[in-house]
Amino acid sequence: MLTQSNPSNPESAAGAARRGPSVRARLARRASAGDGFTLVEVLVVVLIVGILSAIAITTLLGAATKAEDVQAKSLLSSAQTAAEAIGAEQGSYSTVTPAALAAEEPTIPIAASDEHAYLSKTIPSENEYTLTATATDGDELTIARSATGVITRTCHSPILKTGCDGGEDSTW
Repeated sequence: MLTQSNPSNPESAAGAARRGPSVRARLARRASAGDGFTLVEVLVVVLIVGILSAIAITTLLGAATKAEDVQAKSLLSSAQTAAEAIGAEQGSYSTVTPAALAAEEPTIPIAASDEHAYLSKTIPSENEYTLTATATDGDELTIARSATGVITRTCHSPILKTGCDGGEDSTW
């Protein structure tokens, strides 16, 4: 027969003494003793923080690489607009050079830099052109206009080999 611990019942008080203090009493005593955390508790917390940090760092590094490529894509978009303006004014794309693009659109950087993307190469001709921008991570993004007016966008990642949508070469 189970008996409840009741101070007025000497039989149940003796059973409680044999079982030891209640969970609440042990927690209260531990909290008031100020012993701190056990080694296992500290190691579990350190392990959890380490796992979360590894996830966060991986995510942030991936975001930085994407941001560098987005900067180069934005640069190429401006350069493409400037090339189309030059082609409309001149009647051909044969004068589409880095200097001409920078003169048409002053925000287009043409000097090599480790701090920002820059227009690294142009290949002009009468009815088509190719524009290449180099991102700070070494990825080379290209916009090419064919004589039929078809625009192609490619990416080449010679250094990281993973910058272009996870591979060395891709389109965007």
